[in-house]
Amino acid sequence: MKQFRLLAAFVTIFLAMGLLGCTSMPTVNQDPAKNNKATYNKDLKECQEDYPEVGSGVHVRQWIGCMNLKGWK
Repeated sequence: MKQFRLLAAFVTIFLAMGLLGCTSMPTVNQDPAKNNKATYNKDLKECQEDYPEVGSGVHVRQWIGCMNLKGWK
């Protein structure tokens, strides 16, 4: 029973990592005036300050959501 739980935990972790790996940071802004490297870096820095890194990796999804709200797709 203990081995089954351990195996289930590993499978869950690998599935979560796989799903997280399929997502990528948005790089194109809908507003052509904001679609440049300086604005991208500024917006990403703000998102990283709002959602600091955590061990579980949830912060990456939060950064992506934050960038989407700022118009990045």
